[in-house]
Amino acid sequence: MTNPLNPLEFRISPGDLVAEIKSHAHVVGLNEGLWPGLTFYRFESPAAPEWEEVRELHLCVIAQGRKRVTAGGVECYYDPLTYLAISENVPFCTEIIEASPAKPFLSFGLQLDPDLVRQVSSDILLERETTAFASPRAAQPLPEGHHSFVSGLDRDMMDAILRFLRSLSSPADRRVLAPVFQKEIVYRALQAEQYTRLVERAASESASNPVSAIIAYVSEHLAEPMSVSDLAERACMSPSAFSHLFRDVAGKSPYQFIKEMRLTRARELVIENENSITAISKAVGYRSTSHFINEFRDRYGMTPRACGDALAGRERPA
Repeated sequence: MTNPLNPLEFRISPGDLVAEIKSHAHVVGLNEGLWPGLTFYRFESPAAPEWEEVRELHLCVIAQGRKRVTAGGVECYYDPLTYLAISENVPFCTEIIEASPAKPFLSFGLQLDPDLVRQVSSDILLERETTAFASPRAAQPLPEGHHSFVSGLDRDMMDAILRFLRSLSSPADRRVLAPVFQKEIVYRALQAEQYTRLVERAASESASNPVSAIIAYVSEHLAEPMSVSDLAERACMSPSAFSHLFRDVAGKSPYQFIKEMRLTRARELVIENENSITAISKAVGYRSTSHFINEFRDRYGMTPRACGDALAGRERPA
């Protein structure tokens, strides 16, 4: 039964984001938004590579279609269930590779005030800076030497984006609510970026950092059952001490972090489109396929099958 007290329950989906961006992108090409640094894009055919440069941290979100971006010598793809963040003063090349009149490419780009990014980043890491194995410097929105990162567009981020875009239609909402929703977007993006950094650091720091050692272990054993007690024992700590340290470092409980790792990996496998949903659920540690489907839908706003069909456009194995 749907919970009437949960405003996100079965309310938002990628289709909502498509409709909202389409309402702002009336013409083919660039469409100016009703907010500083906000631009909507609509293309009805693939577009040749173009070089651009942003002056501030730039968030790019696709609602429909597919794009290839090269920044700092690194090539990445992003699609309707991902968003891209590019650091300031970095030239990057964009190429639209999927678009048609029947299914146009729809996206928006939003430049973010560096002061806002630093403020939110500092707020996130304020308590963790005193922890022995705290995350890297709070003032950096992206890792040193990294120019961009791609992250999954989960339900929380999608809801924040929709509330921000919808608030622009009213002058009063635009003045009062839009800044609040923009701050939430920055918060969600930085949380996702820090998750990526923690996973990337795990392998190199596992010998000296008990939390990194556990993250590295979990990433290599996602298919296996594991409990907080098991992981605490592996870290030679009590469950309560381990949980406290893990939350200080990762910003969330071991259970939530592991679930995020499993669903992130599941999404990658769904996009690769090489296994059945049942096989994918087992590969990332779910004993129940129905439970896996429910948690995937809660995070991404659609079932794994719908995600695979939407992104790959091919029939999936049963």
